[in-house]
Parts: sequence; structure tokens; C-alpha cells
Amino acid sequence: MSVVLVTGGSGYLATRLIADLLRGGTQVRATVRSTESGDSVREAVRRTGVDDGGLQLVSASLTADAGWAEAARGVDGIYHLASPLIQTVDPDEVVVPARDGTLRVLRAARGAGVQRVVMTSSFAAVGYSPKTVRDYTEEDWTDPETPGLAPYPLSKAVAERAAWDFVGREGADTELVVINPTWIAGPTLTSNARSSLQLFTAMLDGEMKVVPRQRFGIADVRDVAELHIAAMSTPGAAGKRYLALADGPTTTFLGVAQVLRDRLGALAQRVPTEEAPGEELPALVIHNDRAREELGFRPRPAETTIVETAESLRDLGLLRTHKLNFDY
Repeated sequence: MSVVLVTGGSGYLATRLIADLLRGGTQVRATVRSTESGDSVREAVRRTGVDDGGLQLVSASLTADAGWAEAARGVDGIYHLASPLIQTVDPDEVVVPARDGTLRVLRAARGAGVQRVVMTSSFAAVGYSPKTVRDYTEEDWTDPETPGLAPYPLSKAVAERAAWDFVGREGADTELVVINPTWIAGPTLTSNARSSLQLFTAMLDGEMKVVPRQRFGIADVRDVAELHIAAMSTPGAAGKRYLALADGPTTTFLGVAQVLRDRLGALAQRVPTEEAPGEELPALVIHNDRAREELGFRPRPAETTIVETAESLRDLGLLRTHKLNFDY
């Protein structure tokens, strides 16, 4: 491909994807919300040793129509990564921009005659509704009507459903592929700790005294970026979802903490050793067979991802700088 569009260009996953695309010779146009965030994207890309000369930055927001038609014009494919990550109890604050922003991107893609959109969704759109046996494939869906569903997983389920409905109804010749990663970790290129990285800084800085009781899958940000590229270039991927997670079984926050303690010595001396009280966690199995068989997905072991996440935060000087208060 000669030129692709990446939405949400300043994000944790997006900066890694942009660097990989540029390294492979693809020209990238990326959406940002401000000049300042644009500067940070270039800085992140250069951390990998990649020349950012093939990167163009344009302004567009999920909450407004302005800029999207121009951003999509002349590109060969779109990676839609942008999604609001808002800590709120009001679902509308995150669901509406996630859904409407996705539809803006897809309308722009259709209008520009873009052949394929690869969209980042989440395991949150797959496995957050009750199930007798917690064993998940791409055929599973989180039901937006699930009682007590938090705003973030709700937004992911609603936005992805809206995307598939749009493409099926009025997408014209535009194809859609969706990547559903589990909890993303791995070395960051950004100059601040975002999303899942804040859990690592809270553990390593000693701000989190007790870890949440939860079982989940981990996906390495490097592997997820590579999977997006494979999804764009594989003809048979059109119309499919792909779960992404690291090699090995699912884990818990206590399991993550134990890996940090076992592998990182003094760096992990403040990592918590206790888990919040509660019932025994049921088994959780998440299958990535489709990604392996159809897209050649070969993810890193979860332990490698955990260790290299912490080392990245240390090397970039991001520890003891981002504080969160947790109440469990």
C-alpha cells in the first residue's frame, strides 16, 4: 500500500502501528486532535529508529464531522484505532463518541472509495456477558443489555455492532475487519503512561496496595500492531473478527504482580502481594486460533510482555510520575 490512514495517532497502540507501517515502507496519514499531540507522535516513532518523513498528521475528532472526508481522501486503507477512554459512570460520555466516531470514519471510507477498514475493538465486545462456561471465540458477543455493564465495555460492544451494521447495510464496497485484543500491555513508545500502563505504574510505584481480583488475557502491543497489518493485507480476512492475546493461559493481576517480583528484583520491590477478597475466580479460556491460522499470528509469551512493559516504563522514566488512587 502507498498511503494508509491511522485514526487516534497519538495512542499507545497507534504509535507502535505507525512505526511498523513506516518501517515497512508504507506512507502514513494519522489523525490527531492537536499540534502538541502530533509532536508526540513523531517523537514516539523516532524512538524506534524509524524515519518519520513518511508521516503526515491531520486534525480530526470523533465528535465532529470536520476533517474526516479530507483525511480519508486518496488513502488505500484505514486503521481505525481511535476510541474514547473516559473514566465515567455516565455511559453516554463514552458510548456516543465511540459509536458516532466509528460511523464517521466508515462514512468517510465509503465516500473516498477506501477498500478496507481494519478496526480495533476489544475482548470487551466479546466476553463481558454471563456465560456458563467462560470459553470464548469470535462468535461470542457482549450483550449491551447485560445488567451492570460498565461504560467502557458497553462502548466497545455498541461501536463494533454499529460498524458491522453500517457495512452490511450501506458500506458499498468497503470491507471491514475487526481486531479484538485482550488487555494490551508491552513496551510503550509514548512519553506518558496511558490505559493499561497506569496499572503497571501503580503496582511498581507502590500506589496499589491490593490488586483487583480479576482473570483476563494479555496481548502484547507489538503483536497487536502486527496483527492489524496482517488483517489489512490478507484478502480472506474481510468480514471477520480476530481475537488477539499472548501465548499461554489467561492470568490475574496477582499473577502479573508475581511475574514482576520474580523477574525484576529491586524494580518490583513495591509491587503488591495481596489480592482483593472475593470468590474464587472461574477458569477463563480465550481462543486465538483464527488469528493464528488465517493471519499467521505468533504472539509473544505473556511473561515476556509483562517484564518488558515494566522495563520500558523504567527506561522512559515513567515510574514515580503517574499516580492513581485505587479503592478496592
